[in-house]
Amino acid sequence: MFDIHRVEVEWAGRPLTLETGKVARQADGAVLATYGETKVLATVVAAKAPKPGQDFFPLTVNYQEKAFAAGKIPGGFFKREGRPSEHETLTSRLIDRPIRPLFVDGFKCDTQVVITVLSHDMENAPDMLAMVAASAALTISGIPFMGPIGGARVGYINGEYVLNPLIDDMPESALDLVVAGTSEAVLMVESEAKELTEELMLGAVMFGFKGFQPVIDAIVKLAETAAREPRELNLPDHSELAARVKALAADELTAAYAIREKTERKNAIDAVKAKVMETLAAEAGDAGIDTVVVGGLFKEAEAAIVRGAILDNGQRIDGRDLKTVRPIVSEAGILPRAHGSALFTRGETQALVVATLGTNDDEQFVDALEGTYKSTFMLHYNFPPYSVGETGRMGSPGRREIGHGKLAWRAVHPLLPPHHEFPYTLRIVSEITESNGSSSMATVCGTSLALMDAGVPLKAPVAGIAMGLIKEGDRFAVLSDILGDEDHLGDMDFKVAGTAEGVTSLQMDIKIDGITEEIMKVALEQARDGRVHILGEMSSALSEARAELGEHAPRIEVMKIPVDKIREVIGSGGKVIREIVEKTGAKVNIEDDGTVKIASADGKAIKAAVNWINSIAAEPEVGVIYEGRVVKTVDFGAFVNFFGAKDGLVHISQLAPQKVAKTTDVVKEGDKVWVKLMGFDERGKVRLSMKVVDQETGKDIAADA
Repeated sequence: MFDIHRVEVEWAGRPLTLETGKVARQADGAVLATYGETKVLATVVAAKAPKPGQDFFPLTVNYQEKAFAAGKIPGGFFKREGRPSEHETLTSRLIDRPIRPLFVDGFKCDTQVVITVLSHDMENAPDMLAMVAASAALTISGIPFMGPIGGARVGYINGEYVLNPLIDDMPESALDLVVAGTSEAVLMVESEAKELTEELMLGAVMFGFKGFQPVIDAIVKLAETAAREPRELNLPDHSELAARVKALAADELTAAYAIREKTERKNAIDAVKAKVMETLAAEAGDAGIDTVVVGGLFKEAEAAIVRGAILDNGQRIDGRDLKTVRPIVSEAGILPRAHGSALFTRGETQALVVATLGTNDDEQFVDALEGTYKSTFMLHYNFPPYSVGETGRMGSPGRREIGHGKLAWRAVHPLLPPHHEFPYTLRIVSEITESNGSSSMATVCGTSLALMDAGVPLKAPVAGIAMGLIKEGDRFAVLSDILGDEDHLGDMDFKVAGTAEGVTSLQMDIKIDGITEEIMKVALEQARDGRVHILGEMSSALSEARAELGEHAPRIEVMKIPVDKIREVIGSGGKVIREIVEKTGAKVNIEDDGTVKIASADGKAIKAAVNWINSIAAEPEVGVIYEGRVVKTVDFGAFVNFFGAKDGLVHISQLAPQKVAKTTDVVKEGDKVWVKLMGFDERGKVRLSMKVVDQETGKDIAADA
């Protein structure tokens, strides 16, 4: 019944198995991949013909994690998987990016790749296995895919690169890098690093590249026995029309691309395009023209002009040389009520970034296959259509917004102070108000400034820069701080973020069939120079965190109480802690180890809550001076409430330095007094003294003497 084909290879010390022919047999390609006890199913289906008038390749990658893979039932009212999580969206993008450039030019059939996590052993992360399975499914599908690709994760633990580290090993790693590519070149890199050098990052990329070669060999071996017959491609020949479009547009396009201002340049290009369309329509007469085809050929003419100018003369669209960064203006503290804010402008790209400090109540709960965990750092990136002078849909964030936000998150995350030292929940919102090239890197720069403006003690300021590539044959040019048009018409989007000391995040996407180690080395070195320049420009606004938190930010004080006192502080049914919160106005959070976090924008509220909790959980110390209140006077002395609910007796002989005939000659009920705890009598009763304390200042008289 089943025609099963199976390949097994050892990969990073564990068996990797690729199998096809048993599950999802009606898909064009389906592969069941197993690594350890983690198992994923990848399927691919492509429509038989493109939709009429379609001018792009409609590829969709859907990565989905099923709760049953980890023996769990989904949360929520409906108890079933809902919209994709942020992690699923990011993994879908991770797989999409290296496979997209490898489809044959001109193939425009609707194509969908679906990867489902069926089993998770909590040791081997399913995302790299999903990428491998998707590559295998495409390779055997008969769809015009010029793969296969491989992918791998690289860690850096104890000074050594580690291929596909186990999940439990990742907290010890100074690097989380994912690399994908073919047998010949690298196509995609995504990473988070703890200020590693460019040399270490390049070494990690090449280590991962070599590490996934056995996987590519295994996919090829599977395809040799299981691949379907390749689809016939009947792509039309538009060479004559392309030559005509180029002849009509070349001179005026060259003039249009000499205009340095984005909006004016765009209008001029649109006018040239309209003129070309009108001329070709007149020449075609009743036969008409295919505007989609002509539009694509016009874009090719644009690319030839821009790319030729860069390779031949080193001349870029806006007149810069290859390495110059556009003018930068950095501003901090521009929103009076925000905890921290910044406006970062680089050329025609601008990010308004706002930092908000919260408490434990604001932590984000993330429900993952590995278990639920809490996140104390959130970065939300928004790209409204007005930022590029257009109208468009406004709603929930799309895949691009989630991906750009996560890239900036990875760049900043390694520089945040440890949560136990700075116990705040941090939320960053980046509103892109203008865009013409790498708004994600502008977000990194703005986030650094906004956090420092809020008083968050970053280890160091962080900046980011986007690099581009123009490559024709053996000639290539690496561009610093690329424009939007250079991104669209170029061959690479290479984003590097970090401090003056090293790299914290690196992301690379290639639109051609891969790049060499030499090109990556040049791009990293050029990016380092650009990053250092941007950091210098940012320092005009802020070079380190402000000494104090923002005026409107909550203050958090951390204290520790004995574990056996937690129940008393909480009270029956939470009665005591609710009373503390209601009467002081401070938020109080108690953890199982006795750590208490008290938060409020009002310092007096925090102090009142601390004193209240101390009165319940702490014990008074002998020799310490306390401020108290007289609650009762008797013939032999006065009872003073001096430590929370605790009262103690000041004997009449301890009321004043001189002899006292009557208690009320010195104190009355309700008086505030200073007392020193002298010790405890044989029955454990508190012994207090007023005469050894200066009642005006609260200082120890004996100590002053």
